[in-house]
Order: sequence, then C-alpha cells, then structure tokens
Amino acid sequence: MKRTIPLGLLYSVTGSYARIGQACRTGALNAIAAINADAARQVAFDPLDRDPGGNIDLYAPLCDDILRRTTARHIIGCVTSWSRKEVIPTLEKHGGTLWYAVPYEGFEASDHVVYLHACPNQHLLPLLDWALPTYGKRGFLTGSNYIWGWEMNRLARDTIHAKGGEVLGERYLPLGSVDVARMIEEIRATAPDFILNSLIGPSSYAFLRALAELAARDPRFAPDRCPVLSCNMTECELADVGAAAEGLIAAGPYFRDGAGFGSSHEAAAYRAVVALADMLEQSPDTASLPLSALLDTPAGQRSGIDAKTHHTAQPALIAQVRGGAFHVVHNGGVRAGDPYLTGPAPSASVTRLRVIS
Repeated sequence: MKRTIPLGLLYSVTGSYARIGQACRTGALNAIAAINADAARQVAFDPLDRDPGGNIDLYAPLCDDILRRTTARHIIGCVTSWSRKEVIPTLEKHGGTLWYAVPYEGFEASDHVVYLHACPNQHLLPLLDWALPTYGKRGFLTGSNYIWGWEMNRLARDTIHAKGGEVLGERYLPLGSVDVARMIEEIRATAPDFILNSLIGPSSYAFLRALAELAARDPRFAPDRCPVLSCNMTECELADVGAAAEGLIAAGPYFRDGAGFGSSHEAAAYRAVVALADMLEQSPDTASLPLSALLDTPAGQRSGIDAKTHHTAQPALIAQVRGGAFHVVHNGGVRAGDPYLTGPAPSASVTRLRVIS
C-alpha cells in the first residue's frame, strides 16, 4: 500500500507571467502522475493546487493555507524572486520547504528552499563570456522593476565594466507594463552592440516585438548585429512573442531542441518532484523531516542537491531562436551552483553607482 503525501503547488497559471507558471505546473503534475502510477513506488502525491494569479499579496497567505491547514511540508512553486522571498518567512514559521524551478539572480541559500534551476554563474556569466567577444562590449540593460531585474543588471554592469566594456543605458518597467517606447528610443539613439533583456512576461513580449519593428526599419538592430540576450526566455513563451523572437539568444540548463520536456521550467519542476519522492521513499517519518535531514539521507546525497547551498549542478548552454525554435550554439559544460560567486572569476568586479530614472 502506497503512502499518500500531500504536496503543495503554488504557481500563478493566470496573470502576467502565466506562461512560466503553467510550464512549471505541467512539469510538476506530470511527475506526480508518473510517481502515482509507478507500482514500485512506496509513495504517492496528493497535489494541493493554489493559483495566486500573479498577485504578490496572495503568495504568503496561500503558502500559509497549505502549511497550516494540511500536513503538507513541501511546496513546488513560485516564479518571480519577489514571490519566493514573500513565502520564505511562512516556510520558516511552519518548517516547510519550497522547491523552486525557475532561474534566479543568486545571492541566496535559504534553509527552506531548494534551487532546481540556474543561478548567475550558470546562466548570466557564461552568456556574457561568450557574447562580448562575439558581438562587442557596448551593452544596453533592460529589466522588470524588482529584484530579478535589479540584480541581473547589477551583475551584468559589473561584468561588462570588468571586461573593459560600457553600459550605454539601463531601463526598468513595472511588472506587466508594456510601455516600451522610451526603451526602444534610447536603444535607437545609443546603438549598443547587444541588449540584455531581463524583462518578464508581457513586458518582454512587447519589447521584443517593438525591437523587431525597429530592426525592420534600421538594419543596425538586426539580430546578427545587435542581438537580444536573455537568461529567462524559454520555449514556453515563444508562441507569445511570435516572429519577433527570431535571433534571440538565451542561456539556460536545458533547451528542447526537437524533443523532450517543453522547456527548462517544465524539466526543473519535474526533477523537483522526482527528487522529493526519492527522499520520501525512505520511511514514513521522512515526510516531516526538515530539508537538512532529508538531504542527509542516502537518496538526498544522491540527488545532486548541494547540502550547504541547496543548489544543483547545471549545464551552461547558450541557444538561439532559429526558425521559431531554440538551437544550442554553445555548451559551456556542467557547472556547480555558486550563488555567492565565491569561485574563481575571470577578472575583478567593479562596482559603479548609476542614476536610474
């Protein structure tokens, strides 16, 4: 007889970044279905689905609802870093664990979070190491106006300066905003060698479409001369961008390239559920163990999750959209997660103050 364990799902499958939430939820539900159907498994999961709808004020209450009203101690969920940070105090209060399957900006290692996707030494730094010698060192930085955009652009700015490059502009939009005209005009006026796009959801889609319109009028902004770089664009959003995604270059641990999971978000969420199931197979007591104890089990030690940082090793892949699909153009090898960038760096980081209006 299988033991049925409640498992929280906390994804916004509606709202401004619904595509990413839907992809993650699909991965988690497919893994749950596979585990529940596997007769050799001793555990089955009962998914407890909650949809914050992209409303930041609902994440902590819904997380509390799962952990306080049920016996669930594990949640697969959150898309934005803002939402992840909103639920951490609730996880700490109830002894819960969040399994986070989305790329993020690093500089975090919570005792209550497992990081299943890439951090900057696995996406942004390999991307810039590859792109700057290829396209040039004059960049323009865009981002959504919250921690992901701020930190990604801070790291990019420091890296570009350390490599002798120049940041020609840095602009942010509120989450969900599609008012990209000022960004596009500044890009036209400054003519950078590349653009780092750390916008999310509809903001990113509107930006890419507007930039494609600019490129159609001015060949200086064609993808082969002024590419858009991204660390968060995956297959699950290409249909929303349409032809404007052509030529976009993205970094990540996984690209479909014809077969397999629909996106790296789906793959990471699937991996999270399977890793958790492997650990909970040990004994009936494991469902209530804290994360540190779970990672100390034989299954936890085999999981590939670092016991200190709770990050995982990831391939550092770079892919470009060609013919409506991502194709890998560079493989930087597998890299251990280094959220605080303590490993060797190619050159010293330089911190510069700037004014953002």
